[in-house]
This record gives sequence, structure tokens and C-alpha cells, in this order.
Amino acid sequence: MKKSMMSILMLVILLVFTGCSSSSSTGANEDDTLTIAWLPNESGEDLGEARDEIGKILEDATGKKVEHKTTTDYNIAIEAIANGNADLAFLGAQGYIEANNKNDKVQPLVVPSGESGTLVDAVYNSWLAVQNADDYKINGEYKIDGIQGKKFSFVSNSSTSGFKVPSTGIVDYFSQQDKFKELKAEDLLEGGKDKFFSEVLYGGSHQGSAVNLLTGKAEVAAFCDTCVNNYVELADGEENKAGAVYKVKKDAAEPFNTVVDKTFSLISVTPVLNAPFVVNTELVSEDTREKILETLMSDEIANNEKVFVPEDSKLSGLFKRVSGKERLVEVEDDWFNPIRELSK
Repeated sequence: MKKSMMSILMLVILLVFTGCSSSSSTGANEDDTLTIAWLPNESGEDLGEARDEIGKILEDATGKKVEHKTTTDYNIAIEAIANGNADLAFLGAQGYIEANNKNDKVQPLVVPSGESGTLVDAVYNSWLAVQNADDYKINGEYKIDGIQGKKFSFVSNSSTSGFKVPSTGIVDYFSQQDKFKELKAEDLLEGGKDKFFSEVLYGGSHQGSAVNLLTGKAEVAAFCDTCVNNYVELADGEENKAGAVYKVKKDAAEPFNTVVDKTFSLISVTPVLNAPFVVNTELVSEDTREKILETLMSDEIANNEKVFVPEDSKLSGLFKRVSGKERLVEVEDDWFNPIRELSK
């Protein structure tokens, strides 16, 4: 009897461990739908075709239905992937770090490469933009000294290039002065009397922050190049250089359709690590993750003009194709450590 009971106990233990091992590799909570959460920047109607194209390709690869969760707030997308309301998400580096801090099962899959087709130059640019850059020249050089006391627009305090990077740069620059030696990024979150900025606005998206500047609500705005390049064109100067002037295209989609032909200029340009597609590994099995990864890195995605848009195309894709080598490339968590360091 004791032998029989012991055998049953061992069998139960074996089944439990086998079940645990199986669920960890196949995804205990995996279902027939993949939900992708998108930040406000990629949630607009103009990018609907690009989102649908990625969804269709992933459906063919995984046999699952893909649903898109568009958002109007950074935190909604971050919370969705962290708490299991989304299986995949396209987030900025800072957004990924916040989601990973909330749930370490959230891991990166791929980022868009640079023109080399690799991670070496997988960066975009964080801009500080104003109406007239010449007002910010000191001894012939563009400086950010004049932004203090102005009405300033960030994107969201969860945005990498629309808050984390520019706020760090502002603090690093001004804290060299005795008057601002105690300045911290938190001091930039709100404006008002005795604050660093007279007023602080949040665009909710990079497009929204740019429009805050173009409509005069803000005198200085932080936003990134890739999120507005579907709506603006270089009017003067050198691309992604201080002093460059950009003009809103005549056929610009919302929200730029109300500010057509208006211009802004750059006073600061800072490279930023590219944004990742991330996965909640608790919800998506290893087998499915491998299919997703292989698909996202495929030529089918890289050569799809609705996703990687050629420079001369009128389509509003997610990414620009300049050299012809651009594609999505695999990335590991520690690649984002330089952004983590900004919070220390």
C-alpha cells in the first residue's frame, strides 16, 4: 500500500513539473488572438494601413487573429502590455523600460535598424524646436539658454525622446550654472511662478507636441524626427542639425492639417535608441514568439512599402527606407541600458 501511494505521489509530482515546464515554453494563457498595443504616435488614421499590414502578415505567420489596441495616452499602452491586456506592443525605449519594471515578462523582440541594416546606427533624433532658431543664437552658435522661463511642450513623461532624453539634456546643461545647480528632471514637469518653465504642456503624442508649438501654445517643444517626418519637409538648412527649418506639407494629415505651411526650426538634436516591438512572454508561447520574431525580421516586412516607406513615397508608413538596407533586427534587454542610466 505504501509503495502504491508513493508511486501515485511520484506520478503527481512528475505531472506537475511536466505541466509547469510545458506551460513556460508554450504560454499557459495563450489564446487564438494576438493584441498589439500602439502608442498615440502610431495610433492615427494615417498609419492604419501600416498597422493592418503588419497584422495581416503576423496572422498568416501564426494562424492567430491580430487585433490592434490604439491609444491616446502613453500609460495606456504601457499598462496594457505590462498587465496582460496586450500580447505585443510598439513602445519607445523608456516606455519599454517602464513596462519591464512593472512586469519582467515583458521583453523586447526587434527594433528598426539604421541605414546600415544593423543595430550600430539604430537611432532616431530628439528635437528641441522653436519658431525661430536665430533667437537662440549666442556668439553664432545655437544654445538652449533661452528656453528657461518659456512655455514648453513635452510629449509625455513616459516618452523617451519627448521627455526622458530632452529633460536629461536640459538638466545636464543648466546644472553647470550656480543658479540651477540643484535642478532635477522632476522640476521640469510643471510650470509656473518660481518654476524653470513658465508653463508646461503635454502633447500626448509627438505630433501633438509639435502642434502645440506651431499653434503658439508653446514657445519651445520636444518631439522626435521620425514621428513627424510624414507631415513636414526640410525648408532650409541641413537635416537633423541645429538651425534647420521645417515646413508643414500642404497635404499633411491630422493634426497638422490646421497648420499647413507653418514652420519651425531646431536648436538642439540628440540621437536616441530606436523603439522596440515588445512581447509579454507570459501570454505568448515560445513557439509563437519564434514565429513572430522570424516574421518581423523577414524580407517580407523589410520590403513592404506600407511598413518601410521609400523616401519618394506618399504613403505614411511606420519607418523610412533610405539606403534600402533598413529592416527590423533582433534586440536584447541590455541594449536599452543607456536609457536606464538616464534615470540614475
